[in-house]
Amino acid sequence: MDETSTTTTARHLDAVLIELADLMSGVSADRAHARTPCHEYDVAALRGHVLGWLTAFTDGFTDPEGRCSDPEQVAVDGDGARQVRDLAARLRGVLPGAAASPLVIGEAGMPGEMALSMILWEYQVHGWDLAAATGATWDPDEDGVTASLLFAPAMLTPDYQGEGKPFAPRVPVPEEAPALDRLVGLSGRDPRWSPDRTLTPPRSATAGSGGAR
Repeated sequence: MDETSTTTTARHLDAVLIELADLMSGVSADRAHARTPCHEYDVAALRGHVLGWLTAFTDGFTDPEGRCSDPEQVAVDGDGARQVRDLAARLRGVLPGAAASPLVIGEAGMPGEMALSMILWEYQVHGWDLAAATGATWDPDEDGVTASLLFAPAMLTPDYQGEGKPFAPRVPVPEEAPALDRLVGLSGRDPRWSPDRTLTPPRSATAGSGGAR
């Protein structure tokens, strides 16, 4: 990934995080235990997952050695929107430059440019998860979503996608569908999902039983 594309990815991520903060600000307390497309998470747990990993990634990009913090140790307070805005501001101050160095997640290192694209994809999809669960609107920039459609397939290897794996099997979505629907389907979610609707998945797919980390 060259400097121009890294800069573009950082810009797309910043826009997604701004939209995510707005989404978080509209999540009411009475939705905390609502179902989400990530079957193992209700809204409150998904919110914690999103904030924990965003903090870990931000700590990694701002650490001289590129080491991410432990997402399980992040304290999540009642103002998720403020936390997202604070983290977005920290990232804005170091990206895209910090993506020139590896990001260390646990014991594994990943090229910073690749990690940045992965994080963009993750928050595009987790933003959709939260919006679908709460009835909110989620409309990330289509150019950024299209970039993730090109990036994500290389990450969704058989080791990571399938029954009982981090990502559910892909859900078939028509080629003419909106880019976000196609990205959601690629990531193991059914774009038609809602907390009040029971969907019959295609024979080869089970919708949204996991998420990026």
